[in-house]
Amino acid sequence: MIAAGTLLLLASIAAPGPEPALAAAKKAVELTRLEGPIEFDGVPDDEAWRGVPALPLTMYTPIFRGEATQRTEIRVAYDSENLYAAGWFYDTEPAAIRMNSLYRDRLSGDDTFALYVDPFNDDQNAKWFGTTPAGIRIDQLVSDDGATQNENWDGFWDVRTRVTEEGWFMEMKIPFATLGFHSTSLGVVAMGLTATRLVARKDERVTFPEIDPGFPFRRPSLAADVVLRDVKSGTPIYVTPFVLAGSARAAADGMAPGSSTSPRELGLDIRFPLSSRLTADFTVNTDFAQVEADGQQVALDRFPLFFPERRRFFQENSGLFDFVTAGGARLFHSRRIGLTPSGAPVRILAGVRLVGKMGRYEIGALNMETDGAAGTDRENTGVFRIRRPVLNSSSTVGAMATTYLSGDRHSASLAADASLRVHANEYLTLKFASTADNEARTAGGVLGRSLVDARWERRIGRGLSYTAQFSRAGLDYRPRLGFLPRRDFTTANVVANWFKFTDSSRFFRRIYPGGLAFSTFRNSDGALESGQYAFWVQWDTKAGGGGLIEPKWFRENVQSPFKVGGVVDIPAGVYDFADLQVQYSTAAGARLRTEIDFRAGTYFDGRRVQVIATPTWTASPHLDLGLNYQMTRLRFPVRGQSADIHLAGLRIRAAVDARLSGAALAQYNSTTRRLDVNLRLRYAVREGTDLWFVYNEGLDTETARRLPEQPGGVRSLARTFILKYSHTFGG
Repeated sequence: MIAAGTLLLLASIAAPGPEPALAAAKKAVELTRLEGPIEFDGVPDDEAWRGVPALPLTMYTPIFRGEATQRTEIRVAYDSENLYAAGWFYDTEPAAIRMNSLYRDRLSGDDTFALYVDPFNDDQNAKWFGTTPAGIRIDQLVSDDGATQNENWDGFWDVRTRVTEEGWFMEMKIPFATLGFHSTSLGVVAMGLTATRLVARKDERVTFPEIDPGFPFRRPSLAADVVLRDVKSGTPIYVTPFVLAGSARAAADGMAPGSSTSPRELGLDIRFPLSSRLTADFTVNTDFAQVEADGQQVALDRFPLFFPERRRFFQENSGLFDFVTAGGARLFHSRRIGLTPSGAPVRILAGVRLVGKMGRYEIGALNMETDGAAGTDRENTGVFRIRRPVLNSSSTVGAMATTYLSGDRHSASLAADASLRVHANEYLTLKFASTADNEARTAGGVLGRSLVDARWERRIGRGLSYTAQFSRAGLDYRPRLGFLPRRDFTTANVVANWFKFTDSSRFFRRIYPGGLAFSTFRNSDGALESGQYAFWVQWDTKAGGGGLIEPKWFRENVQSPFKVGGVVDIPAGVYDFADLQVQYSTAAGARLRTEIDFRAGTYFDGRRVQVIATPTWTASPHLDLGLNYQMTRLRFPVRGQSADIHLAGLRIRAAVDARLSGAALAQYNSTTRRLDVNLRLRYAVREGTDLWFVYNEGLDTETARRLPEQPGGVRSLARTFILKYSHTFGG
């Protein structure tokens, strides 16, 4: 059962906190209230805009504080319901303006305007609203002071653009209900604000406020403090029912025809604001049919692969639930809910999710009830997170708990963490987590069930940057809702870079040599289980490309043999090997662009050559083609084994306009000889109302080799057609 008392418990402990200080450390900028109406058409020529001062802009790249080649004016204002932005993006070569995509949330080397808003002025979290000359909407969530970006979030807002012989122009409107914020008793609101324009073909970016390129411009702590007066956030309720129909067929064992079904589903999502700062999301019979398919991966070592979360229900403020430690271990990974380990969907019966702020506390809670996979019991999963600032706006302490119940299986975890800005750009992060699982041994006591992680780092992209990290996990540390690549280990990692800006160079923008030493030891015998040691030279170009040269040495102590690509055996033993990696990327603003990654050297007791190429061609704003190809050549003469592993993916993104778009993804994996096809067509009737058509099919391309008499040469493993309509009421 869903923990119905969750919301009542949180409401009972909520108490008004102290009002946030208004720009205590930085001088706040008073935004202008619009004095008249605006015709929202992408042409900012209304009389009301003339009374709004333009923001002072500074070149960020390619040369900090350089002279921009293109004239830019950005103005930000508000009325009683919305935050507005207007842009005059003049261009001396209007024919060269990059307008490469009409696909929402997709940048393909486009010219771009973006507004980052830190609605609570907490210097940690922000919402990014961006657009291009084509008028597409791009939105993301930024958390942990820019360290995490969530590209799968979609908010309710609007934008209009116009391209002329002078350049391109823009008007953006963001409802206060989408932002969410806290106002003082006097109706005063303090926010963080960053505005930026990118001229893609020149990689020329200007920002407000002035931001040193030694830091990512998306960091909320670097935003300008702005003040609005006499505004309210609003607390609209959004109700989104959906209806789904389709057909599905799966192949049975062997070559017998599979069973067919005709799924018909009804579901409901409700967004219920408890306040302007705290929102509850409810879901019943949840469906994620329209979610983009995962990219194919092949494990080239003995550790599990990580796949990111793409489902919308888990997106907003998802960074609050991050509890990541050395090696990519996570205490909570939402893909453990409603998906099998292989990625197959499991029905989500119902769930509730609550995120936001209460006083000075960030609160997150999630409880989901899922149907069991074939032959298994239902599962109930829960997570609770609380965090608050301490010492300064860049330091926090928090706690986290997770629960898992399924039949006679149960598991729980408790954790605490602190991220402290000790001085200037020096940060100390401490994390502790402990689990209790009825399937785990208990001989190791608390230490055997726990993980500790400590990290000291200098966060800067100019001069010396470094990170030193120590982590230890016991044998019985089992975060059932998390991701744990390995168990019972101790890790000591050090990585450093020296960032040197080369303003006088015509080609290089920044060069940064660096090195790392990663050592992971088995707790059982203290042996070095995995070691990586490398140094490199990396660079960024003024055109927006870059490259890397990195020699690396490895040690792997393998206790249990494993297979690579399902073909090659790696026996138990201690292996020392090394390789050289070279990367190169062309300018991101080019219509035809690519990234190439090449590495070659020894590999365990054999040799490896690997090439990864990701060319993209933007044929027009209506069509974008991308290829992702990975070839891994393995040779083991001592055992007479070899493998040539190929991963290939062809991605097509097409759009008639900003409302009607489609995406197709075909992926081939030579280790399984399987071809997977995913097609998604979307018609956005209006904001919040969508019609989706989804087609998925998996094909066994090995059939012809096994059974040459089989007509057609390939066998369909599974096929689904889905038509889904959702409509949002409220706002």
